[in-house]
Amino acid sequence: MTQFSKVARPVSRSIPSSLCIWATSMLAATSACGQGQGSAAPQGSGLTNNEAMVMLDYQVIRVPDDKPIDMAGIRFLNKVSDSLYVGAGVYGPLAKGDYGGFMAFDLGLHAQRPLSERWFATAGVSGGGGGGGRSIEQSKALSGTGGYVRAYAGLGLDLGGFSLGANLSRMKFRHSSIDGTQANLFVEIPYTYLTGAYARRGQTLSAAEAGQVLQAPGENMLTLVLDNFRQIRPEGSYKGTINVADVQYAHFFAPDTYWYAGLGVGYHGRPLYNQMLGGVGQRLRLSQDLSLYAQLGLGSGGYAPEVINTGSGLLVYPKVSAEYALTKDLGLSLSAGYLVAPKGSSKNQTVGLALTQHLRTGLGGESGNDGGRAAVFRGFRVSVFQQTETRVHYNGNELGRLPMLGVQVDAPINDIWYIPLQAAVAYDAYRGYPGYGEMLAGLGGQINLDQAHRFQLLGQLMAGTNVHGRATKASAGLRYTLSDRLALNLASGRIQARNAAGQPFSADSLSLGLEYRFAMPIW
Repeated sequence: MTQFSKVARPVSRSIPSSLCIWATSMLAATSACGQGQGSAAPQGSGLTNNEAMVMLDYQVIRVPDDKPIDMAGIRFLNKVSDSLYVGAGVYGPLAKGDYGGFMAFDLGLHAQRPLSERWFATAGVSGGGGGGGRSIEQSKALSGTGGYVRAYAGLGLDLGGFSLGANLSRMKFRHSSIDGTQANLFVEIPYTYLTGAYARRGQTLSAAEAGQVLQAPGENMLTLVLDNFRQIRPEGSYKGTINVADVQYAHFFAPDTYWYAGLGVGYHGRPLYNQMLGGVGQRLRLSQDLSLYAQLGLGSGGYAPEVINTGSGLLVYPKVSAEYALTKDLGLSLSAGYLVAPKGSSKNQTVGLALTQHLRTGLGGESGNDGGRAAVFRGFRVSVFQQTETRVHYNGNELGRLPMLGVQVDAPINDIWYIPLQAAVAYDAYRGYPGYGEMLAGLGGQINLDQAHRFQLLGQLMAGTNVHGRATKASAGLRYTLSDRLALNLASGRIQARNAAGQPFSADSLSLGLEYRFAMPIW
């Protein structure tokens, strides 16, 4: 994605919200959607065993009068019926052209139906936003207004622990040179997870539920990393340090071995630098409170190649970290690594500070259930919302309305307070260019307005970033509960930001969202 300054030299624009939207959508994909799908629970258990999968895909898209762009994608899909999945994905270039920093995000539906014992048919449709390019004009030609749609159909082969397949895929950006049909190769990695009713948050598990959890396949980790990239002999126009906020989701497929996926976005030094990474990691437990981690990630990212030269976008990121357990479920870690772009000149020494939430199931309870501590349900809320920003002002100039699509994840602390993580991406151009977005986190509160708890008054104060730099947002609204699982929310807010040159940005917003609530068993 690219951001453009007022100086003559073009730089690239990013979509900061792609980080949070995808990170929160990973949590939604692994925890939220379609609780009705899954195996039957043992008698006396209120837990549902849900099915999900990670899909990795790759396609090469022709670009008229330019080099082709190859798009690698990571999608998290949750099964909601016998043949239907819902989920979210993020895409970035790898090895062709000079598109480092281009990124796209979408939400969509995926259908899959068996044709025989091992063969199956696939089809899907999705839509979202994205963009990037080497210059202002090239970005507009390549990305159009930033909004896009994608549809595909194909065949897959089930190989047991994973599946391979190929689709015929069509991807079209509005008013853009990206508009073609091409082959799309994919890999599917299935997994399962347990959820319970949202009303049971804070309650302990029954004996039957505890037994079911102890037989579950492992643990997950959700990590927020503040990473600092010190560039080594940079050839791009930006020579300084890049400060990046990274959200990473990891799933253990063995007691101490995991796969992970994450997205990062710059919040200082080079706001809106962005990257997507996935890979494998290994944990070494030194004591009850201290663990070492080593992981290797591959992915895509950067800024405009003229500013930060990641070339085609391909990134390799080996990293080690040491984690100290603050509580049974929360860890603080220091990390060091080396981030390199093999197709460009970008090389970086990295140092980071991270906070990890461990979501433990079966493997978390092997050692005597932590000295007899009972497992409890922890509540989460995931909402998808349509947001319109009005009275948009930048540097004293009033701009038009800006339509956006967003996702928010809430982690309740108690019946009043919760931690919101919100992101939104515009699906129309901002200041004539694609790629406006917001990423925010903070503290929220809620008050019941009636005895049935159907109406709740909400308030949130959050900080984060948008395309101009550091941002703050205050909002208030109303929630109407439809059922234990579903609710509607209506909110009004105001966001303010200021870029490095001191130029101010502000906008009012009105959003309408659909919220899914659930609880996860955690030791």
